[in-house]
Amino acid sequence: MEQHTEVFVGLDVAKARHAVAVAEEGRQGEVRYIGEIGADPESVRRLVTKLEKRHGRLHFCYEAGPTGYGLYRQLVKLGHQCSVVAPSLIPRKPGERVKTNRRDALQLARLLRAGELTAVWVPDEAHEAMRDLIRCRQMAVDDLRRKRQTISSMMLRQGRVYPGKKTWGAGHTQWLQAQRFDHLGQHLVLQELLLAARHAGEQLDRIEAAIVELLPKWSLAPVVEALQGLRGVNLVTAATVMAEVGDLRRFENPRQLMAYLGLVPGERSTGDTVHRLGITKAGNGRVRQALVESAWSYRHPPRTSQNKHDILEHLPPAVRDIAAKAQLRLCARYRALSQRGKKLTIAVTAVARELAGFIWAIGREVQAM
Repeated sequence: MEQHTEVFVGLDVAKARHAVAVAEEGRQGEVRYIGEIGADPESVRRLVTKLEKRHGRLHFCYEAGPTGYGLYRQLVKLGHQCSVVAPSLIPRKPGERVKTNRRDALQLARLLRAGELTAVWVPDEAHEAMRDLIRCRQMAVDDLRRKRQTISSMMLRQGRVYPGKKTWGAGHTQWLQAQRFDHLGQHLVLQELLLAARHAGEQLDRIEAAIVELLPKWSLAPVVEALQGLRGVNLVTAATVMAEVGDLRRFENPRQLMAYLGLVPGERSTGDTVHRLGITKAGNGRVRQALVESAWSYRHPPRTSQNKHDILEHLPPAVRDIAAKAQLRLCARYRALSQRGKKLTIAVTAVARELAGFIWAIGREVQAM
């Protein structure tokens, strides 16, 4: 007679080999270590076939990490359930000082059976490609900033101060090209640094052009377009938020999104003592940074620029109403906090937290259409 039991499989994944452990269902079910298999798809397929002969249902899990989601997609295509686990939320005993692949696989299998693991949201391949492109842009921005900072540091070290107001414009570039040094080596260094900065800027332009070109083919393009109706949110910010967060419908309320982004305050309380902390910073740092940068625009009185007005004209009335409500609410929120003597950074962070709530509202509105 065939067995139709469920087994929970913990995988400690690595580049070359995966450690495998299984936990049979029930509190008294056996937990055993199977061994290691190759990380190639054929080895994984053979493992699944072997376990299928003894068990009817298989539930796999492994930690999210540099190995990506290829293993998840293969297991799902083979007809079995798989969870990619958030490593920071795995329960760990403080007294444990020994960590091996075998122990990690056994622990994952036990915790999966007990329902103590938190799964992360897994994007599809098209979404992951767009997210990689957005992250590539951020790397290009960081690279350009570092190269420009190197040039500025060299000028300051040599006592050369740009007399104009705005740096890295056409005038500043001409001023840098006109600089001359007594020693040829310093002149060559400056020319090489300027060439590297120019190449970094051209790379950034190419990536941003690719984002604009590929965005209409993305499933979340309507949400990205709608989010640009919010003040301080441009195309790059909207695309970054949606690429990192994904489907907003998986958050039942805006508070869950705020907590996911690490924008809610922490707390350390015991008994009658309540101690509020700063924001948890437990979520996605890229989105949190983008929202804080956008929140600075709400320190000015409410207004709609011509560019933003043109964007709002093409959006549904419900989205325009949310954007208008957001501007009035967030500008008033910033003024109220600053008048109470709060630090401007704290006030802006509070505005960013509420901005996440309006992003949730617009995303749910657009995805429901």
